Amino acid sequence: MALNAMKTIALAALLAAPLAWAHGDAEHATHPGPVVKEQKPWGIAGDAKRARTVTIDMGDDMRFRPDRIAVREGETIRFVIRNKGRVLHEMVIGTEAELAEHAALMKKFPGMEHDEPYMSHVKPSAKGELVWNFNRPGTFQFACLIPGHFEAGMQGTIVVAPKGKKA
Repeated sequence: MALNAMKTIALAALLAAPLAWAHGDAEHATHPGPVVKEQKPWGIAGDAKRARTVTIDMGDDMRFRPDRIAVREGETIRFVIRNKGRVLHEMVIGTEAELAEHAALMKKFPGMEHDEPYMSHVKPSAKGELVWNFNRPGTFQFACLIPGHFEAGMQGTIVVAPKGKKA
């Protein structure tokens, strides 16, 4: 295949990829329609009407409070995320491996934009919200993946107890 044809295919694939997120101080896109529910190993976007509310504070000390959350399998949590700091922070839920991989990508491409139902970007002195249904048991993580924040320890744990077991 000719080099120009390969470049054209690579460019087309890149443009077709859903990369529309920013970690700068710019506003993130809001979802005008319903959230697309895609099953992930750690769950699926939830319905706020059926949720228990958990408030999480985050700050410039690169910590989440609380940093450990107990959930029952099948439970939907409405996270109210309060940025008590003076810089942008975020909360992203995932597996340990996926968060580490995403954090590494963010270091390489700090301007990369993204907006998924399992993440919330919160400006300084503001609040964000994330509604997630933990329909699979296991131990999952949440973290701030802004370059330097993850590495500084801005991480937490979510333990999802199997149905019938205490959270």
